[in-house]
Amino acid sequence: MADHMEGEGTLLEQQPKDASSSESKTDVTVTEEKKRWGDVEFDDDKKDDKVSDAVDISSLKISEEGVVDRAEAVLKSDGVMDAVDSDDSNIRAVTAGDTPYTSAKTFEELNLSPELLRGLYSEMGFEKPSKIQAISLPMILTPPYQNLIAQAHNGSGKTTCFVLGMLSRVDPKIAAPQALCVCPTRELAMQNQEVLVKMGKHTGITSVCAVPTDAGNYVSTSRRGPVNDQVVIGTPGTLKKWMSTKVLSTRHIKILVFDEADHMLAQDGFQDDSLRIIRDIQKNRDDCQILLFSATYDENVKQFTTRVISKANQVFVKKEDLSLDVIKQYLVKCPDELAKVEVLKDRIFPLAEKLGQSIIFVRTRENASMLHSKLEAEGYKCTSIQGGLKLEDRDRVIKEFRTGLTKILISTDVLARGFDQAQVTLVVNFDLPVKHASPDPDYEVYLHRIGRSGRFGRKGAAFNFICNDRDERIMSKIERYFERQVPEVPWDSEDAFEAVLKDAGLA
Repeated sequence: MADHMEGEGTLLEQQPKDASSSESKTDVTVTEEKKRWGDVEFDDDKKDDKVSDAVDISSLKISEEGVVDRAEAVLKSDGVMDAVDSDDSNIRAVTAGDTPYTSAKTFEELNLSPELLRGLYSEMGFEKPSKIQAISLPMILTPPYQNLIAQAHNGSGKTTCFVLGMLSRVDPKIAAPQALCVCPTRELAMQNQEVLVKMGKHTGITSVCAVPTDAGNYVSTSRRGPVNDQVVIGTPGTLKKWMSTKVLSTRHIKILVFDEADHMLAQDGFQDDSLRIIRDIQKNRDDCQILLFSATYDENVKQFTTRVISKANQVFVKKEDLSLDVIKQYLVKCPDELAKVEVLKDRIFPLAEKLGQSIIFVRTRENASMLHSKLEAEGYKCTSIQGGLKLEDRDRVIKEFRTGLTKILISTDVLARGFDQAQVTLVVNFDLPVKHASPDPDYEVYLHRIGRSGRFGRKGAAFNFICNDRDERIMSKIERYFERQVPEVPWDSEDAFEAVLKDAGLA
């Protein structure tokens, strides 16, 4: 990576004062100790910003259950801040300053407005903060509003953290952009806006989604008036264009969020666009709070991020603990490509009586089309999504899957990150993820893919199809990297599939 660090400075780790009582409020003191955090790198259906405009998200509503962002996952305890949840996760907090933070056992402890509390309880259906929320929200909401670099498991409640952070910092009486959220794909930006609209229903805060749109709905920036909404959520190309044409003023921006931040700041991702957005905002507001959220961070991105985002608090999870225990992972050695399809239609789908929805990940657009045709020919109602589809077709596919019209979604890695659908209980790696133009596995994409199932602590399963020696080498590296062995299921054994599906709670 062209940009690398000479050093990271001194990091201070939070430790609980009293670890003896898991029911009392956790006060944290500071000790000097340098800690590592994050891990891994990304590949998606590549950049997604060809035509810029705002989009109407009204036709893409998340279901009441699908939007809930609780962290009920059973994760391993590390004993840090263990007063928050009984089923603690291996999350560690590192502070950059001397501000004391106290983990929040309830949302009331965060001094939120009555309107926001009403949104959390009556609209979102929350009961208490998840582990990541309990630790990171005090860091976000406590003056002097330090920057934050946060990493946590998929489905652990990260979206609520930064959405609540934006809503809390915004003044609804000021008709100007005050919070900006940057996302790698239009689907993720639209999904985040849906969450914000629902959570902020009673606040009077307005938002706009700045993402590519199809030619039929395109409005040129020259014809678009200045943005007066308090929150803007979008993709980097569109946001950069709005900023350069003065459609989007950054004068009042006080909080800047990067979702899937590792990809947003990766050299082969959106690094240049992201840095330009940061610089443009800091010209007007050098006190703008920057929040970075992702489930994974590549080592190079880690070093680059800690250099670019100064004086940042950090929340992180050990690499080996990122693979969620609630997701049962299996490998299936298939004799050929046709056998992969047979395993789906003759083994998994017929036997998984309690199966919710499924996402099947493939490596190429051609494989997506091929598998779609074969499954539909067998009578399975399914849809497929990939970067080559027209934008209106992508919206239609997402809407059909969200509403439950289709139960099977075939996707390239365009949906590997951040896509929340609580009813997804099965993920199939029809093709194992590899880094672009490389024989090495993409560990980060693997983690993001399997994290589409088992959302919010629900049970889920992930099957990895192995078809040749190359696949076996990739899978072996994945097992070594995450330090856990993935059990094999014989591809032609109905009894074996029935047993593992029952174990995963799907049969």
